[in-house]
Amino acid sequence: MNTSRAIKPTTRSALRLVSTKGMSREDWLNVRKQGIGSSDAATAVGLNPYQSALELWMIKTGRDQDLPKLDADSMSSPLYWGNVLEPVVAEHYARKTGNKVRRINAVLQHPDPDKAWMLANIDYTVAGNDDVQILECKTAGEFGARLWRDGVPDYYQCQVQHQLAVTGKQAADVCVLLCGQDLQVFRIERDEDVIAQLIELERAFWHYVETDTPPPADGSDSAATALQSLFPRDSGAALDFSEDASLCGDFDELLDLRDKLSRLGEREAKLKQRIQQTMGDASKAVFPNGEVSWKRSKDGTALNTKRLLSDKPELLTEYALTKPGSRRFLVRT
Repeated sequence: MNTSRAIKPTTRSALRLVSTKGMSREDWLNVRKQGIGSSDAATAVGLNPYQSALELWMIKTGRDQDLPKLDADSMSSPLYWGNVLEPVVAEHYARKTGNKVRRINAVLQHPDPDKAWMLANIDYTVAGNDDVQILECKTAGEFGARLWRDGVPDYYQCQVQHQLAVTGKQAADVCVLLCGQDLQVFRIERDEDVIAQLIELERAFWHYVETDTPPPADGSDSAATALQSLFPRDSGAALDFSEDASLCGDFDELLDLRDKLSRLGEREAKLKQRIQQTMGDASKAVFPNGEVSWKRSKDGTALNTKRLLSDKPELLTEYALTKPGSRRFLVRT
């Protein structure tokens, strides 16, 4: 996403929809359902690699009860450490840049009634600086740090441009702590062309919410999870799509792709086995374009449940655990 164009922002300030000081996370999430927040922007326009528009639609329409959720209180959750380290990142941003920052404890709303569904949570404002007015704090581990090699990832740029659209501000600094030791600062200028595109695409998504119409699935893992949650059980009904030319085309293409994938899988297995056979008992093989390893893993210990239940069948009743079933998508010709 190009963020090089700096155009004079609007002068209207954002509205303070509600104060978040002392607000519980549950209440805060309920407020966010009233519109599209800045962290929702990339999902709404199809640029979030971790969440689909269908999943976001389920959240906004109150259908997210059975969707998997991140535990903000778990020390193994990135969300937890993001919250813990946010003030640390802000403090060291201030030290590095000399800018004074101030926490904003509110959900902000676009001042235009036609865009009242545009909400924003701002981490911090930058005080007394004509060049930058907003600070967004991020953290990234070893894997996430790779996404920052070329600057701010597109889905975070969407978030910041959304914030600039809601607040009418000129620029934002994104301060990211990479791998717990590398603090970097990126400047994002307001871009009216990008904002216009964001508003158009976000409005289209919000129309899905207002009309209670699910957006199309996009093929992502997030969309697959959303569909399983949205339709957890089958009714036993059989539908005839023989007259639906579009779906018939989808089905025929699905058959063709599965056939190709099957043949590619067979070819992959043959190539893999040829290399293994030539390696013999060697642990590693090197090629001009890479390498392969073929090593024996450590022996493990597992519980022989079949024998245990044979010897003590009463344990199955005493320690039974019901696992909910899931729908399987099977294709037959």
